[in-house]
Amino acid sequence: MAVETEKQRWQRNFADLLQELRVAQTGVQILFAFLLTLPFSAGFPKATTFQKDTYVVALLAAAAATALIISPVAFHRALFRQGRKPELVRFAHSMATGGLAFMLIAMVSSVLLITDFLLPRPVAFVLSGVTAAWFLTFWAALPFMRRNWAEPDEDDDDEPATRRPDAID
Repeated sequence: MAVETEKQRWQRNFADLLQELRVAQTGVQILFAFLLTLPFSAGFPKATTFQKDTYVVALLAAAAATALIISPVAFHRALFRQGRKPELVRFAHSMATGGLAFMLIAMVSSVLLITDFLLPRPVAFVLSGVTAAWFLTFWAALPFMRRNWAEPDEDDDDEPATRRPDAID
């Protein structure tokens, strides 16, 4: 098995990150498109002030998530062929993390908006809280707890435990 050079590691990290961003980008764009059309639906004028405020939070969070998740593309265009892949990977990692945080807000506030429109407000709050806990479990708690469960598999592409502390995977 060949040893991966630092340049190859940065290339792999960037390719992995781009794949992750493609998945997140599709989800946030679908949600954003739905939110953009919602005020033009027949039932929206019946929305309460609380529901309209929740809608604005969801819309702005989806817009922020979209901007952050797509921003590595613009950053890559600006740095193209300048040999600054480590800087690009670090930036893209930060933007992906921020984008997921705003996506969480957009998803939960969208659930709150719809459940509050359909159900009594206390039920909407409970369902939205469960939704937030569900997302946080799979997006934060499990990955955080999983970080130190075991040694990496032999055929795992991630870096060994002796990698540099500032490396981004």
